[in-house]
Parts: sequence; C-alpha cells; structure tokens
Amino acid sequence: MSAASEHKHVGDGWGAVTFICLTVLALLFLAPTIGVLLSAFKSTRDIALGDLWSLPQALYLDNFAEIFANPSVRIYLVNTLLVTVPATAASIALGVAAGYVFAKLPFRGSDLIFLGVVSGMFFPPQIILIPLFKLFNALGLIDTLWPMILIHSAMGIPICTLLMRNFFSTVPNALREAALLEGVNEWQILTRVALPISLPALAVLATLQFTWIWNDFLWPLIFTQSDDKRTIMLGLVSLRGQYSVAWGVQGALSIVASLPTQVIFLFFQRFFIRGMTMGAVKG
Repeated sequence: MSAASEHKHVGDGWGAVTFICLTVLALLFLAPTIGVLLSAFKSTRDIALGDLWSLPQALYLDNFAEIFANPSVRIYLVNTLLVTVPATAASIALGVAAGYVFAKLPFRGSDLIFLGVVSGMFFPPQIILIPLFKLFNALGLIDTLWPMILIHSAMGIPICTLLMRNFFSTVPNALREAALLEGVNEWQILTRVALPISLPALAVLATLQFTWIWNDFLWPLIFTQSDDKRTIMLGLVSLRGQYSVAWGVQGALSIVASLPTQVIFLFFQRFFIRGMTMGAVKG
C-alpha cells in the first residue's frame, strides 16, 4: 500500500469517527427537545405510565386546547411581550448611540469608558440580586414588570454597544465627512446614513436580545410574586395538573412559548449571518 493510500485510509477512518461523535452529540443535544415534542402530543396518563419516547399512535391535541383556554397563559404571554419589546428596543437604541460615539466621535478617555461598558458583559448577574431587590423594593416596584424592563435594558447595553461600535468602525469615514460638508448634523448622520446601512448588525441584536429576554427565568422569579405578573418562562414552571405536574401541558406550552423567538429568527435570518461576520469580528 502506497503512503498516499495509507494516509487516505487513515483520514477516512478519522472522518467516520468524527461523524459518529458529532451524531451522538447532536442526538444528546436534541434529546430534550424531542422529549418535549413527544410529550406535547401525549396525555399525562401515557407519560406517567412511561410511554414518552415512542411515537404517539394518534395526535393528542387536548394539551394545546387546555393552554389556549387558560386565561393565565394569555397573561403570561402579554407580560412577556410587555417586557421583551421595550427592553429590546431600549438596549438597542442606547447601544446604537453609544457605539456611534465610540466609533466615530472618540474623545479623551473614550477607550477606557468603552472598556468599562463592555466589561459589564462578564460579571454574573447573581452578584447584584440582593442590591437590586433592595433598590426596587424601596422604589415600590416589586411585583411589577418595571424591574425586568429596566434590568434587561441595562444589561443589554454592553453587547449592543460592542457590536454597533465594531460595525460603525467598518463604515468609511468618507460618508460622514461628505454629510458634514452638506451641513448635516451628527444626529442626522446617525439616523439617515449610518442606521440604514447597519441593518445586518441591528438584526443580530434584535434576534439575540429578543431571545435572551423572552427566555429569561431568573429576574421574573426574583421580582414577581403574583400570578398576573409572571412571564411565560415562570408561568411554564407553575403549570400543574390536578394531582401532579402536567407534563403534556407544559410540553405544549413550551412549543407555543418558543414560536415568537423562532419567528424573529426567521424574519431576520437573511441579515443575521452577514451581521455577525461584518460587525462582531472586527474592532
């Protein structure tokens, strides 16, 4: 056997091993999702008897009918939208403004301030639970949606600032200089020149922020107490049957709860990859 043939044989062997390992990892990663999908179309009795991983002989849709008939589920969805939409918009708007200043209007000490802003991405949120709880309790905002809106808006600023600053750095300065010669101010340059060409970066931020905030469980758990202030992730855990956990209903609600984030990704997917490669890897 020639050296080239032996090398090709070894390469094919390692390729097969790699494929098998990746397939196993993919199945392990998808196992919870598959379990949720199967449980959503089975009765609680079937699940309790251990019949989870087999395909259902007939689609059991009563789980979906139950969650759509449940008024609490509608409240959870509305609350989640009331938190996610304004927090996403606020964090992106502040990140755009800060990113433009750091990229196009640097000043003495701006790099140090930028580093301080971005460092907010790296500390665990658990270390500020008690101070924030005391603060919002003193302000009378416990068991309202305001703590989640304010916290998510603030915690989204670092990633939004980083990505937008890197994206704006790739925009040629000639565009800004030409606009200045036409008598346009910086605000008009940002809104009329920079933003229209930053749709890929904005799509990335909209997708990431919406997904992170929509799926958040920690902050609603800390700052809400009554059922009518819960978000969808906290409400999902609280759903119970008459005597035990309603696994089928929880599976159905998990599917429904994941739909908005999937719609957002599908809507922005044509911008998503381009935005990640254009703005997130430069700086």
